[in-house]
Amino acid sequence: MPSLTMPDGTHLAYRVHTPPGPPSGRPPLLLLHGLAGHMGEWDALRAPLLRDGHTVIEYDARGHGASTRRPPTMTRAACVADAATLITALGLAPATLIGQSLGGHTAFLTAASHPGLVASLVLIEAGPGGPNPGLPAEISTWLRSWPLPFASLSSAESFLGHEAWARGLEQREDGWHPRFDADRMTAAVAELATHSYWAQWSRITCPTLAVCGAHGTIPDPEFEQMRTHRPTTHTAVIPNAGHDVHLDQPEGLYEVIRAFLDVK
Repeated sequence: MPSLTMPDGTHLAYRVHTPPGPPSGRPPLLLLHGLAGHMGEWDALRAPLLRDGHTVIEYDARGHGASTRRPPTMTRAACVADAATLITALGLAPATLIGQSLGGHTAFLTAASHPGLVASLVLIEAGPGGPNPGLPAEISTWLRSWPLPFASLSSAESFLGHEAWARGLEQREDGWHPRFDADRMTAAVAELATHSYWAQWSRITCPTLAVCGAHGTIPDPEFEQMRTHRPTTHTAVIPNAGHDVHLDQPEGLYEVIRAFLDVK
């Protein structure tokens, strides 16, 4: 698997998927997974996007999956620099960024700070939010609740709720383990405990689609405030979906993304 080395020595593992047939002229799509996730989460969404003629690029965020497990920093700025460097190094600009949860947060911060690199933006269960002082403790408690090691992938799937999450694990002699360290995950959300990002949200100029699950975690007031701050924002609510919309309802998510990309 190819990787890109950042100035701080962090290696970012990525995959480039090329659509069949002649060039379509459609913008490339960079997919950004959420906290404690991995690039394989996008498998169900990737296939129809490729059929539509998009080149699709996925990567494991720093501290996750096949990327450097313990990078020197997990700051928001470092994650934005990672996304911007990938777009530039792979010649994707201007790209459409599709991000879920913390990956969506990285995506919109990238659009705010590097507008020339981003053609359009799709946020899935992600927003400016904050500050949320209890978030690091919440994440730490959640990760400590995992009954590690999992005895099998089926037991991991039963606990985590999705086959794609279980696929992100690695097998060792005693069972299946996460491909991340819990303290790095807690560090990744440290700034969200003390900061909000409405100023950055207001600076975004590219077409934007904000998607939430009908049973997701984005509070209704925050979702409405996103539209108030940027009235041109397209919005969609996916029925029968929670925070992991891309796993709960990939077909419904694809339909709203396709419609947005066709009309933006």
